[in-house]
Amino acid sequence: MLLGIHCSISGGLHKAFGESASLGIDTFQIFTKNQRQWKEKIIETQEKSIFLDDFKTSHVKLIFSHASYLINLASNDDILWERSVRALIGEVQRCHDLGLAFTILHPGSAKELGEREGIKKIIKALKTTLQETKNSALKILLENTAGQGSSIGYRFEHLKQILDGADSARIGVCFDTCHAFAAGYDIRTKTGFEATMEELDSIIGLKNLYAIHLNDSKGELGSNLDRHEHIGKGRLGLEPFRQIMNTFSHIPKVIETPKKDNMDAVNLEVLRGLINT
Repeated sequence: MLLGIHCSISGGLHKAFGESASLGIDTFQIFTKNQRQWKEKIIETQEKSIFLDDFKTSHVKLIFSHASYLINLASNDDILWERSVRALIGEVQRCHDLGLAFTILHPGSAKELGEREGIKKIIKALKTTLQETKNSALKILLENTAGQGSSIGYRFEHLKQILDGADSARIGVCFDTCHAFAAGYDIRTKTGFEATMEELDSIIGLKNLYAIHLNDSKGELGSNLDRHEHIGKGRLGLEPFRQIMNTFSHIPKVIETPKKDNMDAVNLEVLRGLINT
């Protein structure tokens, strides 16, 4: 099924396996470090060994990370850009050490640079990262954004330009349902969802889609509001999730909705109930 959640690493990276086992999931996303701090984390030998042993004995088939929200590869600030590149290199190395499949990255915010120049900076940063991590086959997945502020990636064309510029099999895409809807892609109906997927395929190629974030939306269509809601409780309703659960069983899918009141279990049950319906 490849359905899961973003697991907590509070108390250690390996703690994610306890949460995943309690929910009966076979894939999950984690942060490999404190994602709101620049301080880099080195995976110690013992921590790596425990994580890999737990991975091996678990029912989890695939794990991936979400890179730090601080990273901005489109920044015109040289110091921030360099720091962001080093942070992404560190993320790739940690994921490689832990046997993860890929890391998911928000492309960046161009601000005064503008989208065209911002995309050039992202491509340069990705090429540098790939060169510095040649020892790894780990993929970097660009996540579509909601279009808030001056963020890049709210149109499929942005992601296509970056993929073409980086020109590497190690760069792919993660599709976020909330972000797509907030950016103006109307996926609320079967017809609308299929049209969006056809557009994604024609511009980016479904072969480059490696992960999906399952999030309902608090905001309206085209609102550019990046606010996640529980499955079926927001503006999206259940239909796009039904389409995904029955079309993309081979692609890892995780929810990033609020965890309070055991809602991870509730949301997972809703999603499982959509299979073959």
